[in-house]
Amino acid sequence: MDISQYLEIFIEESKEHLQSLNESLLELEKVPDNVELINEVFRVAHTLKGMAGTMGFKRMQKLTHDMENVLSEIRNGNIKVNSELLDVLFRCLDNLEFYIDSIIDSGNESAKDNQELLQKLSQILNNDVAEKQVAAAVQPLESTAASTYERKHLNITFTDYEKNAISKAYEQKFNVYSLTIYINKNCVLKSARAFIIFRTLEKLGQVIKSYPIVQDIEDEKFEDFFSVCVITNSDKSVFLKELNSIAEVEEVLIDTVSIEEQEEIITTNKKVHNEGVKKKDTLQKNNKPKTNRTVRVDIERLDTLMNLVSELIIIKNGLETIEDANQNFIEQIEYLERITTNLHDAVMKVRMVPIERVFNRFPRLIRDLSRKLDKQIHLAMSGEDTELDRTVIDEIGDPLLHLLRNAADHGLETTQTRLRNGKSEEGNVFLRAYQDGNNVVIEVEDDGQGIDSELIKSKAINNGVLSLEEAENLSEQDCIELLFRPSFSTVDQISDVSGRGVGLDVVKTKIEALGGDIEVKTKPGEGSKFIIRLPLSLAIIQALMVNIGEEKYAIPLNTIQNIEDVKLSDIKFVQNQEVYHLRGHVIPIVRLDSILDVRKEEEDKESLTVVIVNKGEKQAGFVVDSLLGQQEIVIKTLGKYLSYIKLISGATILGDGEVALILDVNTLV
Repeated sequence: MDISQYLEIFIEESKEHLQSLNESLLELEKVPDNVELINEVFRVAHTLKGMAGTMGFKRMQKLTHDMENVLSEIRNGNIKVNSELLDVLFRCLDNLEFYIDSIIDSGNESAKDNQELLQKLSQILNNDVAEKQVAAAVQPLESTAASTYERKHLNITFTDYEKNAISKAYEQKFNVYSLTIYINKNCVLKSARAFIIFRTLEKLGQVIKSYPIVQDIEDEKFEDFFSVCVITNSDKSVFLKELNSIAEVEEVLIDTVSIEEQEEIITTNKKVHNEGVKKKDTLQKNNKPKTNRTVRVDIERLDTLMNLVSELIIIKNGLETIEDANQNFIEQIEYLERITTNLHDAVMKVRMVPIERVFNRFPRLIRDLSRKLDKQIHLAMSGEDTELDRTVIDEIGDPLLHLLRNAADHGLETTQTRLRNGKSEEGNVFLRAYQDGNNVVIEVEDDGQGIDSELIKSKAINNGVLSLEEAENLSEQDCIELLFRPSFSTVDQISDVSGRGVGLDVVKTKIEALGGDIEVKTKPGEGSKFIIRLPLSLAIIQALMVNIGEEKYAIPLNTIQNIEDVKLSDIKFVQNQEVYHLRGHVIPIVRLDSILDVRKEEEDKESLTVVIVNKGEKQAGFVVDSLLGQQEIVIKTLGKYLSYIKLISGATILGDGEVALILDVNTLV
């Protein structure tokens, strides 16, 4: 059998299962006696084992099999959950991720056999008898798990409509049976086995109800048993014979349904199936809703669709430039504009992905850092449903990873220092996302010691980055900007967490490459906040078209604050820099013609057209010759050969076929 055609599905589903395992294990560390969580972890590990075995990935199957053995002992109450045990399970997840990455790169799992990790899992299983006896005496799970795994017949509760159907069946001399079917615990594909059982039942009669519901059985969201109610003209012996002949069916319990016993049945089922309802509800709040109406689409297909929409917009812009058009033609152009705008919005929504996809990996990161740094750290996340373009989502993970590591290592003090300063012993890291106009804002904040500007100055002087005189003239904000320089670090000792000076440099470079910007706010003793602003889309944007000399340029509209007509007499000089005083703010003037080396004729003007732009909280005034108006433009990259040009972020094709360059506001400011 050729399994290569299923490789992509296997990779996608494995990633989802590993993320689910990560989240469940993190939750289990907080509530180690939560039976539902333990069952969920076991189910996911079991599914992963079956998938790996089906695809022929033996090492991955072996690792998940040994994990499953340990999880089975936890389920049965023989092993107690603690941080050391979870460390081993998390290491298993890391190695499973390594196998998946290897499969993505080469189509085969790595030759790494993880012998040391397998031995640790074996040691956990073969722990000395004394510890097992203590665990058994404590019985962390026994009381809640016993009723679930003790084999007994489970009746089903019915609605009034179903009771009526059963009554009519009895009137017509049919039999109504309630069956509980137990499948082998080691069954690899439970849903497939359940499908065969249901097909057999439908030959013998009519299934009117099941517990759990059929959808959950198809999705393998059940233990090693399920219950059904069947209306039939066959007797019990036929059912027992047919069902027991199916492979991996271990036991079939059957009983006649009696409507009069419903009240008793309700009580029994609640006791057996709904143990720990409060814990289950808590778990369900953390779970994502089922998304049955979704389709996986290759990102390259979406890129192709986006390119086609982009070409359509360019054609629309070209039609708008035609002169001497009659009224009917103009109306058709306006109609085309509405259609292309709606089509663009629809494609953009298809490309949008919740940032939760990135955020989900960070609770595990903070948990590991907390143990490694010996600090108590709490991560609070909000705005996970904020959506970003898929391209941005794929790139934003690393910058956020660096910022969170910085917050945990540099930002938060040790437990002793926090207590000495009158703070709680647990440090807080906040990760927030929200939409602000055409931008998405992501904040990483901590309640630690803040950034010491004097320490940065002394480090910069010692490293030869600044002279003593330059350091004295630096503002606090300029000091903080030094942190984003390559190879700059305030840590004396290099560790595997920080100290090499590559973190914030990578963050700034990556974010600016995505067309965003980053700024820092800090208060000594209270904490720091890193604020990232990113554009919603990297393909099509609204821009202001301007003339500089004989050339046309585009300025992204989301960076523009306002446009001013500034008299030459109002322009002043501060430290040899032209500035303009605008409503209480001193704004530096940027002469774009000289920076971009654009030829223009000298003119005696009494005033200048100045476009006021924002970069975070910073502002600057771009001097332009004239305004051409607002336009929807398609961003085309400059290519690898011109990627070093920092002043230009891309180019666009105008309606008349002319190329206009798009200004990189961040670099210019």
